[in-house]
Amino acid sequence: MSDLRDYAKEVIRAEAEAVVAMAEKLDEKFTRAVDAILNCKGRVIVAGMGKSGLIGKKIAATFNSTGIASFFLHPAEAMHGDLGLMREEDILMPISKSGQLGEMDMLISSARRLGVTIIALCGTIDSDLYQRADIPLDCSVNREACPNNLVPTSSSTAAMVMGDALAVALLKARNFSAEDFASLHPGGFLGKRLLMKVGELHHTGDQIPLVSSGATMKEMILQMTSKRLGCVVMKARDGGVAGIFTDGDLRRLAEKHDDFYGLKASEVMIKNPKSIAVDAVLDAALAIMEKHSITQLPTVDANGKLAGIIHLHDILKSKLV
Repeated sequence: MSDLRDYAKEVIRAEAEAVVAMAEKLDEKFTRAVDAILNCKGRVIVAGMGKSGLIGKKIAATFNSTGIASFFLHPAEAMHGDLGLMREEDILMPISKSGQLGEMDMLISSARRLGVTIIALCGTIDSDLYQRADIPLDCSVNREACPNNLVPTSSSTAAMVMGDALAVALLKARNFSAEDFASLHPGGFLGKRLLMKVGELHHTGDQIPLVSSGATMKEMILQMTSKRLGCVVMKARDGGVAGIFTDGDLRRLAEKHDDFYGLKASEVMIKNPKSIAVDAVLDAALAIMEKHSITQLPTVDANGKLAGIIHLHDILKSKLV
């Protein structure tokens, strides 16, 4: 069995090397392909037979998930009526080693007649497909990871990686944000996490542990323990956040001073603390908490006025992290 594991490791290394080698093949054709898709008024139609078809479905799904309208078209189905899905403003992206298989060859010829731009993921550069494509992309590999150099392994991985490279380059070119991604995945875990707003979870009104600048330490502690958010907040005269004092600050104060009970809120508050807008996404609040090692954040409205408090426990209870 150890021999088989060693052999499997060689397969993985062979495919990894094939993928790494592709990075050196990217040239101006890749840039042209990205520009063509960016300016496409229609859809990106991905096509392939067999294993290439399976890779094509994944590429189309990745395009769709990043806002590039795309669908997979089986060459055989295209030749029996589904060619009606193709329009002149579309882009055809065939995935093939030669492009000379019957249905694929006919699909490419049909695309040519319709005036459709062809961006081909080519398994060999001396192929008919490479010559016929408007923009051929070199996805060739030295050999398959299969011992007989027959089973699509390294080649299918290379085609998939090229699809990913196109998708991510397009994402970068369009400044596609995490929020954009979430809007296309509203039913998924990540989508909910990126779409949920701080204002949906924060504590407001009487739930805010609020004290005045002249509050005594006793008043602060009672407010902190009664509201159970591990902090008290001091509001500024203009309604903003003047300061915050947390249970962590209290512990540090007790460690340094034997007599701290006579101190006032204004003397111990952390002035101008970190805060977050109520309409910010939950993920942004979590990022601030992680960066500054804090567990509470005052929330503010569009005018910078204190609106509430969000606690790390609120985010954890949402089960979105």
